[in-house]
Amino acid sequence: MPTRKTKGLYANIHAKQERIKHGSGEHMRKPGSEGAPSDEAFEKAEKTAHKSKQRH
Repeated sequence: MPTRKTKGLYANIHAKQERIKHGSGEHMRKPGSEGAPSDEAFEKAEKTAHKSKQRH
């Protein structure tokens, strides 16, 4: 099994949202703008995502 080098799309988005919340001055890119994740990137991330365990 290959080792994972990056945390993934959703982890990167969450990390950026946290930095923004704490006043980094960054902003989220608009969908479709240059450098923003494409619909294809989200579909690929959805296929490779780990299922989270539900807590009861």
